[in-house]
Amino acid sequence: MPTKESKPNLSHSQVTEIIKRLYGLTVSVIRPLPSYDDQNFYVAPSEGGEYVLKVMNSEDSQNIPVLELQTHAMNFLHQRGLPAQTALHTLTGQLMSLEELDCGFGLQKYLVRLLTYLPGTTVAKITCSPQILYDVGKNAATLDTVLLQMEHPNISILQREDFIWNLSSVPLLKEFIHVMDGDPVQKVVKAILEQYQIQVVPKLPLFRKCINHGDLNDHNLLVKPNGPTKYELSGILDFGDMSYGYFIFELAISIMYMMIENPNPVDVGGPVLAGWESVLPLNEAERDSLYLLVLCRFCQSLVLARHAVNQQPENEEYLMITTRKGLHHLCRLWELGKEEVERIWFQSAAQFGQP
Repeated sequence: MPTKESKPNLSHSQVTEIIKRLYGLTVSVIRPLPSYDDQNFYVAPSEGGEYVLKVMNSEDSQNIPVLELQTHAMNFLHQRGLPAQTALHTLTGQLMSLEELDCGFGLQKYLVRLLTYLPGTTVAKITCSPQILYDVGKNAATLDTVLLQMEHPNISILQREDFIWNLSSVPLLKEFIHVMDGDPVQKVVKAILEQYQIQVVPKLPLFRKCINHGDLNDHNLLVKPNGPTKYELSGILDFGDMSYGYFIFELAISIMYMMIENPNPVDVGGPVLAGWESVLPLNEAERDSLYLLVLCRFCQSLVLARHAVNQQPENEEYLMITTRKGLHHLCRLWELGKEEVERIWFQSAAQFGQP
């Protein structure tokens, strides 16, 4: 996992110089944007347009083939009507550039891209109606279905073995669970990890494979107004967690993150599931594993955020965004139990849109 020393910390003057040198653009407005392991800036050049300069951490910047593939995937999705960002070419015709910079830890190499800026508000900042939740599920299924059609000479590198954020890697959380020592929730997390081995692992061969976005959280999805009281999805951000996985993983991740800011979190699953199944109905094994996979994503978020705070205590406020409320949601779902939560989700999904 990226460390404190690998996270970029560019100054505004460094950003201005990079954009002028690589893209021939003169920065007029610049402001920082939140990020987990990388560094993002909103940039408006005097020549016009709005962009996001994305500076990858020095560790991930070594994985150039992976980043090339992520950039290709964004363009591929955009061409097929999904609201993904696209990367601008540099003056020399490249979609990315590896820059050697000093951010306070000596000279390190950081990969930079200038991406189109997508207007909109993050889902985290609105009250999600059932219709928006339905659209999130529908777009998540559509995205993974479209990615099945993508071809690239290096596509096999998305077989990211032991990638810690893939739901196949849930057993690896045992290496980090010590960060919860003394927290009573640790007992719940351990029980869920045990259930994953018993209930999910035997079903993995029955899940349908695909390429996952892997991080459709409420800060990576944008919406824009559609009428006086409605919204529509306007942007899908951050393809840094893309990997081969299973369709059911994407659905579980989407439901989990849509619960974070919702005043009625348990009710979220039904509309998201209904949207998903309008594109891709679940098979029996996937349906039976959904509840536990949602809990597992909560566990990943909780444990890995605590670990990251130990590495980057100065970034605690951002790193713990999901965890503060997610902790309560995890315990509530565990308390209600699989049978009751599934009843709520599946009945709601079946009734969605009916008069």
